[in-house]
Formats: sequence, structure tokens, C-alpha cells
Amino acid sequence: MLNRIVGIIVVAAILAGLLVYSQQRIEPLHVSGFVEAHEIRIGSRVGGRVGHVLVKEGDAVQRGQLLVQLEPFQLHELLAQAKSQRNQAQATYDKVKAGFRVEEIAQAKAHFDQLSAMVERLVNGPRVEDIAAAQAQFDLAESELAMARLKHRRVEELFGKKTITQEEMDQANTELRVARSTSDAQREMLAKLKNGTRPEELTEARAQMEEAKQLWLLKKNGSRAEEIAEAEAGVKTAEAGMRAIERQIEELDVKAPIDGAIEAIDLQPGDLVGANAPVISIMDVTQLWVRAYLPENKLAVKIGDPVEVTVDSYPGERFAARVTFVSRQAEFTPGNVQTPEERSKQVFRIKVTLEAGRDRLRPGMAADVWFPGK
Repeated sequence: MLNRIVGIIVVAAILAGLLVYSQQRIEPLHVSGFVEAHEIRIGSRVGGRVGHVLVKEGDAVQRGQLLVQLEPFQLHELLAQAKSQRNQAQATYDKVKAGFRVEEIAQAKAHFDQLSAMVERLVNGPRVEDIAAAQAQFDLAESELAMARLKHRRVEELFGKKTITQEEMDQANTELRVARSTSDAQREMLAKLKNGTRPEELTEARAQMEEAKQLWLLKKNGSRAEEIAEAEAGVKTAEAGMRAIERQIEELDVKAPIDGAIEAIDLQPGDLVGANAPVISIMDVTQLWVRAYLPENKLAVKIGDPVEVTVDSYPGERFAARVTFVSRQAEFTPGNVQTPEERSKQVFRIKVTLEAGRDRLRPGMAADVWFPGK
């Protein structure tokens, strides 16, 4: 009986000791949150009709991998035109900068001299010998016209008697028309020489001569600095237009900006997508973290502190992590994180970046963050 009482006393003492120990033992600080990751929504700056979709939801992708191709429509034709304009602008710039060739300068000088001589003749008026020569040409044309008329009457009579062919009659008609035209031209030229130079003819000739002079001086002296600058600006403008179209063509290929996994994709070939409209969501699973909230009275945590993370999916396992952000602004605990009693407390948001388990943990998992020694 005594032994039984002693045993009961010993058991009671042990239980009392455990109770005291449990009351004095400090539970490590821990808070709850969710595993998160960066979600990147990508699209094209140009938009258009979908040509090919090369991935599906859940696919692992690498940075730079082609995901979606849009149809180019007329962009390739526009690029060819832009390249042609750029080449023309470059040729113009090269020519303006290099100056004109010797033979081009000589040709311009010869044209100017020719027009100068013509102006001089118009100023001086026709010479006596020029008028005499024109009179002789007119007299000859009149003589030939008289012979053509005589021949035409004779052929016409023969044709009426049906002794010659239609072809011979047509030839006689042609010769008469040519003789009349030549006589009229010679008569007009002779009249111009006798009447002298008209004022409007001299004005027009002088204008042509001045234009030829300026062209010759331009080719002789070379292009001005502002003309070279203008030609160079034309090249830069054409190049900018060409590069803009090239960038549009590059935007037809929607590529993965990071290594990750396709989280969502909602399009198929033939769909129309707008410019800058997100078409694919990529989850960056290479960097996972837990967003949690610290009570105001537990704000001894610092950036860089090592912590451990547990999740319900892997009971008994702890994943190494580190505090990488502590908010400076207090807020109320979000309703999806803590109990109703705790949601009314002031807390500070923290970010805990996982250093292990990134290949096993998934965004959205409920997680607990443990702070050893806190």
C-alpha cells in the first residue's frame, strides 16, 4: 500500500514538473503566410493575328524561348521600302559629301557657255548674213513647194484615169504636205530674224543662263555645310524608320523573358490580340518567398536573419530561408492570414526568401515561418 502511494506521489511530481517546464518554455516565434512567386504577363507591342502557339499551360520554358508568333502582314514589304529609302538617302549623302566629278563640272560649264552665247546673239540681234541665209532657205522651200504642187496635180489626173496606183497617189500627197510644212517653217524663221529679238525671249534666255551658271558654280565649289548636314539628317531619319519597322517585326515573336513555367495562356491560332495586351502568364519558380506579417511587439526581426519554413504538404520538413524585407509601414493583418482575433492587430509585412525547396514548393501553399531564438 505504501509503495503504491509512493508511486502515485512520484508520478504526480513528474507531471507537476512537466507542467512547470511547459509553462516556462518559450515557444519559438512563428507566423503564417503563403508561398509566392513573381508572375510575369507578357504580350506584343504591335499586336496582330496569332499565327502559331508553341507552348501550353504547365510547360517549363527558358529565357528567350519562342512562345507565340504573330502574322507579319505587310511589315516585310514596308521594311524593304524603308531599306530602299535608306540606301537612296545614303547615296545622296555620299555624293553631296564627296562633291561632283570633273566631267560633271565641265559639262555644267559647257552648258552655261552655250546659253551665254545664245543670250549674246539675242542681245545683238540677227546678222545680215543670217537674214540672207534664212531668205535663201525660204526661197528654196517655196521652189520645192511649187514643184510638189505641180507633181501632185499631174499624179491626181493620172489617178483619175486609173493609170497609177493608190500608193503613188498617197506618196504625192505626202510630198506636198512635207513641202508646205517646210515652207511655213522657213517663212516663220525668216520673219523672226527680220523682226529681231522679242523682250520675252531675251528674259527667258537670261533666266536659263543664270540657272545654268548657279548649277555650274555649285558643282565647281562643292556642297555647302548645311547641305551636307541636311543630307546626313536624311540618312538618320531613314535609318530610324527602318529600325522602327525591324523592331515591329521582332515584336511579332513573343519570347519568354525568364526561366519559368507557363501559368496561363488564353489564345489560339487565328485570334486577334491588341498591342501591349498580355497573352501569356509565366511564373518565375526560380525565386520563391513567403509573405507573412509580424506582430508589432515582435519587430526584433532584421533583414538577413535566417529562418525556417514549414508547409502542410511536407510535414516534419523545414526549409531554409532568410528575411529579405521588413516593411516600415504598419497595417492591419489581411483577413486570409490570421485568426479573427489577430486580424484587428497592427502588424508589419515581411518577405522571407526561400533558399531551399524551390524545386518542391509551389506558389499558393500555406506556410509557417519560424524564427529560431526569437
